[in-house]
Amino acid sequence: MSIQRHHVGKRLSDMVVHRGGGTVYLAGQVADDPKADFATQTRQVLASIDRLLAEAGSDKAKILSATIFLPDMADFAAMNTIWEAWIPAGNTPARATVQAKLASPEYRIEIQAIAGL
Repeated sequence: MSIQRHHVGKRLSDMVVHRGGGTVYLAGQVADDPKADFATQTRQVLASIDRLLAEAGSDKAKILSATIFLPDMADFAAMNTIWEAWIPAGNTPARATVQAKLASPEYRIEIQAIAGL
């Protein structure tokens, strides 16, 4: 079994790649700038996902599943608008969006994803 951990920290790895299973697991991604507005935070999170998947040799068209965490469901429609412009048509993953309290009150969105290689 070939497992590679990327950007390993004390508590988590940003990405774990299981080459034998052809799967990429991403930790929940949050914005680089937690003081940014919701749209900017969302775009930063999606850019992080793009960057990590590219590092693993994958891309957003291969996302199998995504879980989106929003502290305020009032942001749901805005998130969907940005998401729909980002995800390739015909390659939408299984997805859940839930309301959740995030690690810091400044974060407005967190996305966790699993993708194929």
